[in-house]
Amino acid sequence: MEPLVIEPQVFRDERGFFSEAFNQRVFEEMVGEKIQFVQDNHSHSTKSVLRGLHYQLLPAAQGKLVRVSRGAVFDVAVDIRRSSPGFGEWAGYELSDDNFRQLWIPPGFAHGFLALTDEADVLYKTTEYYQPELDRSIRWDDPQIGIEWPLDEVVPKISPKDEQAPSLADADLFD
Repeated sequence: MEPLVIEPQVFRDERGFFSEAFNQRVFEEMVGEKIQFVQDNHSHSTKSVLRGLHYQLLPAAQGKLVRVSRGAVFDVAVDIRRSSPGFGEWAGYELSDDNFRQLWIPPGFAHGFLALTDEADVLYKTTEYYQPELDRSIRWDDPQIGIEWPLDEVVPKISPKDEQAPSLADADLFD
């Protein structure tokens, strides 16, 4: 399974908009399998905050369904499955409160994002509960991965944990 961009229908008029943010049946038809979400997370960031690249190891590897309720982010998924033909490859998408896009990131991928607006609220569902002992990260700027973050010469704001993350070559990964 690979990351999938989901573009829900949005009905707009002079009053505002309506969109069905999540429908279990429609989502499962899109991804081609039954998925159970167990946790909803909400992350608030200011402009130039970069979070990631985060993932959780087996037996609690997380799939994530990510969307933005305020602002915009550049959202990234990196294939960290050693046996995958796409190992080490990344995909990045702008998710915003204007385009309503969502990104499905299956287990076996690291996830990160860069806040593009003064404020950004990211909401994501996970398929496994957070387990700190299985939590891992990879350097956001690892040259082996080569993510083209839209930084425009800005130095991103990064947590101490993310500053100390190992490279892809040194990280605990999936087979």
